[in-house]
Amino acid sequence: MPNPGRGNSKSPEPKQAESTPGMDHPQPASPPLEWRISAGLVDYPAALAEMETRVAAIHAGALPEQIWLLEHPPLYTAGTSARPEDLLSPDTLPVYRTGRGGQLTYHGPGQRIGYVMLDLRARGGDLRRYVHDLEDWIIRTLARFAVKGERREGRIGIWVASENREDKIAALGVRVRHGVTFHGIAINRDPDLRHFQGIVPCGIKESVEQPFGVTSLERLGRRVSQADLDAALQSTFADVFLA
Repeated sequence: MPNPGRGNSKSPEPKQAESTPGMDHPQPASPPLEWRISAGLVDYPAALAEMETRVAAIHAGALPEQIWLLEHPPLYTAGTSARPEDLLSPDTLPVYRTGRGGQLTYHGPGQRIGYVMLDLRARGGDLRRYVHDLEDWIIRTLARFAVKGERREGRIGIWVASENREDKIAALGVRVRHGVTFHGIAINRDPDLRHFQGIVPCGIKESVEQPFGVTSLERLGRRVSQADLDAALQSTFADVFLA
């Protein structure tokens, strides 16, 4: 995945969240929700530790909910349903076991991740509805760039249909602790799609009978900057979660 462009976010001046020095600058939004945007690549274990700390603070009422947009160096993550045989190239990239739902997926430059830390208790507590809203958020974001993303029964993620095949353009992985969500979504803006060949993405193997692969905005002919994708994510999030 080529190096992504650098995103920008300008907001009013309310209180900013604490961040790891040198990693990024938090971008606050209207309370009680805060946006944090990382321009560079964020180490996965550090991101996971920060998410867990934030989730505890949200649960305790010490900090507001947060959406964190970022990218990781090239790596694989294995969810709670991951099968060892789906890791086809175990020595290629680091593999991190994670408590999110789902199976194996790839993260790396050019793939925009949205870690979503929301107090589900204050939003009705409906986990199924929350996952549906995450999917809707992705679909609305893709539509801003004239891409039709769709759900598929039995196949998690968001898919793009073309001729005789369907390709996954975005993934979801969710975990809830003490009523607060974390992990979230990943949209393929312009990643190196060859890295997906090292795994069976989300347990779905491509075959003649199942012509399912992976795609990106770039492969679909949409040259989208990181800043433009971030702006679309912020706008459509409000349409889905704050309407």
